[in-house]
Amino acid sequence: MAAPCYLGWDFSTQQLKVIAIDEQLRVIYEDNVHFDKDLPEFKTQGGVCIHSDRLTVTSPVLMWVKALDMILEKMKSSGFNFSQIRALSGAGQQHGSVYWKKGSIQVLKNASSELPLHQSLKGCFSVSNSPIWMDSSTASQCRALEKAVGGAQHLASVTGSRAYERFTGNQIAKIYSQNPEVYKQTERISLVSSFAASLFLGTYAPIDYSDGSGMNLLQIWEKAWSKSCLDACAPGLEERLGCPVPSHSVLGPISPYYSQRYGFSPDCKIVAFTGDNPASLAGMRLQEGDIAISLGTSDTLFLWIQEPTPALEGHILCNPVDSQTYMALLCFKNGSLMRERIRDDCASGSWDNFSKALSSTVAGNNGNLGFYFDVMEITPEAVGIHRFNRDNQKVPSFPKEVEIRALIEGQFMAKRIHAEKLGYKVCK
Repeated sequence: MAAPCYLGWDFSTQQLKVIAIDEQLRVIYEDNVHFDKDLPEFKTQGGVCIHSDRLTVTSPVLMWVKALDMILEKMKSSGFNFSQIRALSGAGQQHGSVYWKKGSIQVLKNASSELPLHQSLKGCFSVSNSPIWMDSSTASQCRALEKAVGGAQHLASVTGSRAYERFTGNQIAKIYSQNPEVYKQTERISLVSSFAASLFLGTYAPIDYSDGSGMNLLQIWEKAWSKSCLDACAPGLEERLGCPVPSHSVLGPISPYYSQRYGFSPDCKIVAFTGDNPASLAGMRLQEGDIAISLGTSDTLFLWIQEPTPALEGHILCNPVDSQTYMALLCFKNGSLMRERIRDDCASGSWDNFSKALSSTVAGNNGNLGFYFDVMEITPEAVGIHRFNRDNQKVPSFPKEVEIRALIEGQFMAKRIHAEKLGYKVCK
């Protein structure tokens, strides 16, 4: 009897990744398909298609399906023993949406194991190019949604966030208003995460609470769709979304397609997929009081939170691990590029010199404080470089070592302040 193992999938923006672990959490297999390089026929750049208005950003749905076919065939060729897999789950880029055409559930259930899945599903999508998280073409829909429910703060209090252009409810509203016939032909709307789970389940997988709370549609307290938000976006939307479920739900056994084509055990369980940000919280095993910061092109902060206070900045999502608690998410656009610019200006482009300068100054920077926004910031909405001395007077410049500490302390102070606004409490 083969030793049990478990599969994890990541349907991200630029690639599809898979990892297999054994019961001791040791990695026994990993691979990926890079969309631009391995699937050039879809003509994506960075896994996406940026449209002529520079606001609309989509990804081809069939590209994701073909990537899954490709990676499973690679695993099969390597001799991977699919029968040892006891369960699988995964993550998808948040906010993206997939539109299943009427009748597609029958195709999904009855896909022939003689064919790659993308060939069976090629006629199943009423929208062939899925709007994704990079799309910013729904400003008018956002304004309409906030107006319909009584303002931005009320929307945040209900759904965890004010209206955001990339959020799925506003994307659905745009499709309904611009292409009502396409919407009419749609029998189910999935997030990228629940779409990916559907491919394995052989039927429509439900949206999980955590990823669902990034749509401007889910009441985060009641874990149910908000009727006023649904009605503001499109008619008949609740039946197209299905009932949301806890993020750790076991959805059912794997589709017979995978047993017949690849040798999966019919008993292999599909656990609900979730969004990439909630999956990060789960994967890092955060607990109440913990806070995690990803220092990237944009800095992202997320944390486990018991009693959130939704605000106009940041997001409150349902916790993927514990459905009775929440996670907060904050994004700061002026991240690594800002730090690199100050490194180049003040430390001759050297991180070693940057670190030495930082170490040469005292915590608190003798009262000198700076806020650094080369581009318009998300949290807060501000731009420019703002320096203040110990007397709270605005000054035009700092010595280089003071500048470096002011940047780092200012960035992290802002993260703490905005986290506390959302309900984070520093544990004593």
